[in-house]
Amino acid sequence: MANKAIFKSYLGKLLPGTDTKNHEGAAAYALTAREALAQYAVTGTFNNTFYADGADQLDAVRKLALEVEPGFLGKVAIHAAEKGHMKDMPVALLAILSGLESDAFARAFPRVVKSGKMLRGFVQVMRSGATGRKSLGTRPKKMVQAWLERASTEQILRAMVGNDPSLGDVIKMVHPKPASEERRALYAWAIGKPHDHAALPDLVKALEAFRRDQTNPVPDVPFQMLTSLPLKREHWVEIARKGGWQMLRQNLNTLARNGVFAVEGFAEELAARLADPEQVRRAKVFPYQLMMAWKMVDPKVPAMVRDALQDAMQTAIGNVPAVPGHVVLCPDVSGSMSSPATGFRKGATSTVRCIDVAGLMTAALLERNPKARVLPFENHVVNVDLNRRDSVTTKADKLAAIGGGGTNCSAPLKKLADEKAKVDLVVFISDNQSWMDARPNGQASGMMVEWARIKARNPAAKLVCLDIQPYATSQAATPAEVLNIGGFSDAVFSAISTFASGKSGAESWVKTIEDTVL
Repeated sequence: MANKAIFKSYLGKLLPGTDTKNHEGAAAYALTAREALAQYAVTGTFNNTFYADGADQLDAVRKLALEVEPGFLGKVAIHAAEKGHMKDMPVALLAILSGLESDAFARAFPRVVKSGKMLRGFVQVMRSGATGRKSLGTRPKKMVQAWLERASTEQILRAMVGNDPSLGDVIKMVHPKPASEERRALYAWAIGKPHDHAALPDLVKALEAFRRDQTNPVPDVPFQMLTSLPLKREHWVEIARKGGWQMLRQNLNTLARNGVFAVEGFAEELAARLADPEQVRRAKVFPYQLMMAWKMVDPKVPAMVRDALQDAMQTAIGNVPAVPGHVVLCPDVSGSMSSPATGFRKGATSTVRCIDVAGLMTAALLERNPKARVLPFENHVVNVDLNRRDSVTTKADKLAAIGGGGTNCSAPLKKLADEKAKVDLVVFISDNQSWMDARPNGQASGMMVEWARIKARNPAAKLVCLDIQPYATSQAATPAEVLNIGGFSDAVFSAISTFASGKSGAESWVKTIEDTVL
């Protein structure tokens, strides 16, 4: 008989040893440069998180960016903008890319900078010196000029909402060469210089006319350009009718304060727009944004409009996968998860906490997988009674109300292993900064030890570790049956679905980026 002291099973020496430490100082697995950059790209906001500040994140991103080839860096920037729906991270990656000898910058720029807000963000990053330079430079300047020349009048007007820098500052910096008298007049008007009024675009003429006399029709411009005027209820009704879906979602309380819902039939009209599945999909709204809009809406907003937000939520989570077999959902409800999901930022900290996101994503997955088991964890697994018939928002609120304690990522897996449970897929939603189950560096993490016990009974089982804040470490190594992904857009649901179905492997998160056409 073989000597059991020497020939240990998969549970022992064959498990991969940890090779770094997380932000709690506990042993962890370092992600590769590509994996880490991919996670920062869809979770990083350069604000202070529970364990790291914005400067730490930027420093980490700069270092990682120089470890990958420029082509991959450009693809990451595009993925962060188009799939992750991020704002700061894509333009920061572009700024870093602009300093490298590669045509990837010129190829990625139009895919990333599709709005005036992104354009101003790119210029702000470049001027800050945070990525190594304080001026635009020749190539970036030409790309900004090209954006201005391609932009429609409507895009130029939307870009004028916001400062530091303002669009006028950008125009003064890059000196675009107008291709027509209309565009020449528009640039001069935007920076407050003398211009030929007759040459202005019709939309700008309409705006100027309305500013002089509010009996004129309300122009179809960003409402922020009108709020300094003495607007009446009928003006606000027109503003709402002409506003985009995101504008409506973000300004329901403002509309209520200005009496629009007193207009007969308007609440029904607005509710129909908010609940329209096609408009929800085009808006690329995060599910958690809808949840918070629903929670923060004023009671003066009619119930049918509030209900429409919940209908929109169902659309926003429409691609949540239904996974066959035994599914286990493990939301992290420890103390660190009470921090804002997009980090602390003075004067603009989001009210959405990591635990809110974890609760929502768990509830969304449970909606499509009603037989799934939910094991919230902190120091240990926390018992929670969820009514499967409750709405997604109600279940998310119940999970988010737990909160507190240390982080022990191996706790749910230990419970499953001790029970000798049948397992096909386990999904963790966490910041992955486990420390209560810490083991000596170089040994397998507590999470991998317990996962090996589960795998011994469930050879086909798969593990997904969804990271909702960027720290570049994981408690799970990345063998074929473990997927480390990041973010909280609906893109992660697609990644989980393809991984669970066997259509992609552990490297799929990075491969999705690599497959981007640059």
